[in-house]
Amino acid sequence: MSQASQAPEDDVGEEYAFTGPLLVNKLQEAGIHPNDIKKLAEAGLNTVEAVAFTPKKHLVTIKGISDQKADKILAEAQKIVPLGFQSATEVHARRSELVHITTGSKQLDALLGGGIETGAITELFGEFRTGKSQICHTLAVTCQLPVSMGGGEGKCLYIDTEGTFRPVRLLAVAERYGLNGEEVLDNVAYARAYNADHQNALLTSASALMSESRRDRKFGIAVVVTNQVMSNPDAAAGPYASNEKKPIGGNIMAHASTTRLQLKKARGNTRSCKIYDSPCLPEMETQFAILASGIGDPEEET
Repeated sequence: MSQASQAPEDDVGEEYAFTGPLLVNKLQEAGIHPNDIKKLAEAGLNTVEAVAFTPKKHLVTIKGISDQKADKILAEAQKIVPLGFQSATEVHARRSELVHITTGSKQLDALLGGGIETGAITELFGEFRTGKSQICHTLAVTCQLPVSMGGGEGKCLYIDTEGTFRPVRLLAVAERYGLNGEEVLDNVAYARAYNADHQNALLTSASALMSESRRDRKFGIAVVVTNQVMSNPDAAAGPYASNEKKPIGGNIMAHASTTRLQLKKARGNTRSCKIYDSPCLPEMETQFAILASGIGDPEEET
């Protein structure tokens, strides 16, 4: 159980600011029955935040959770989790504590304001062989680096929908950064998703795994998703004007992602990356290279 659960009730808000998300077991202190907490966890609601942000109509679909129980659970969860207004100063202070995970390329990191942002969802979309999987392989290693080296001192959870995961690539990146290959592989939890239902089940399991890590709760996580593209029959209009390709998923993917990056092929092992949508980054473009040791800069090619 997190240290926050041992704090006096009056200090919950202050303690929350330091430890981040709280395990759903915290609700037991608020009078929620352990069996009901178990049902919430089995449904993928492993933190108090996840419960507080879940609509009542979804809670009552959980077997054994009645309307009355849902009301009590939501009321207690929302007492613990601050859902009201905050000053911009407080928001800025919390965001200043976020870390960025290096992509392995200085040019790409510069484009992204330091690397892949934690606490956000970054979408990579592009045709095949544009570097999506290679970036993910590199991030699976760099997220384990010390913060001083552009890492997050964390672990990686890798859900593979296309069967492209190759541990040997992780070993090459690990050697580049002077990390122990065996330890790097041990810090990556891998699963192959075979269909949408299986992927949803894996995401539920992932929630449980991440909620158990105090480090994840303190620093937050960086979520990276890859997406394919489709032909754009109306390339003269909309946000993808003058582009013959656009990402699949429509508005659902567009609104779910915090930052969207379009990857394109260039000369040789060089690829281009363009910021297509971001709340804090300008629409700019840069190049990176796919090297034997992972993602790097074009001038590093040999």
